Amino acid sequence: MMDWRIAQPMPETEAAAAPSPWPLTVATYNIHGAVGTDGRFSPQRVADVLHEMRADIIALQEVPLGGTRTPNVLAELQAATGFVAAEGPACDLPERRYGNAVLSRYPILSMRAIDLSFGSREPRGALDADVDCHGNLLRIVATHLGLRPAERRDQVARLLQKFDTEDMPVILLGDINEWFMWGKTLRVLASHFQAVPAPRTFPSKRPLFALDRIWIRPRHRLVHVEVHATPLARVASDHLPLVARIDG
Repeated sequence: MMDWRIAQPMPETEAAAAPSPWPLTVATYNIHGAVGTDGRFSPQRVADVLHEMRADIIALQEVPLGGTRTPNVLAELQAATGFVAAEGPACDLPERRYGNAVLSRYPILSMRAIDLSFGSREPRGALDADVDCHGNLLRIVATHLGLRPAERRDQVARLLQKFDTEDMPVILLGDINEWFMWGKTLRVLASHFQAVPAPRTFPSKRPLFALDRIWIRPRHRLVHVEVHATPLARVASDHLPLVARIDG
């Protein structure tokens, strides 16, 4: 049985001997509101997929975050995993809160919500979180971009301005919604982070498109990327999770 307990910050006397954060397993997963390909709403099924992945940090998209008319799926997933959670609602109304989230085995020290809304299109955003992994800071940027090319180009430009920093490793992950292999959105991201493997994740029953991506800077730390394509994952959402192993 996997130990889902949250790592606690070390006493100051041990800080000098802080262990390396590597290796680390990260994942991105569009949970489709916890509605599976069979049309059934089941946060527990999503939680079971998270347990299967055995990831240390997970970016989630299309997460119901509570409200008078919306269940709080993130709270259920946090309870099921024992991880710490951060939310970044793209839609934040009294009756409906919905958007991105991060679940982490390690403490989340700070977070920033980035508004990526574009004109009258569906609200979009990113969640920018600093994670303390054994005394080492990692910057996690979880996002879900728009459906139109012009929208995605604008959103990527704004994202890169926000987290263009050299003071800690940056991991960008999420549902990029880019259908075309050589679309401008991916070219810009590849020029910033360098090219990365892009397995197909959508639709989950028979994947045709690599909509979900994981980038890291510095690039050499990204060791392996794979789709989590178990029978349960194929039905729990219309996207398959994407999992990456990161090492020093």
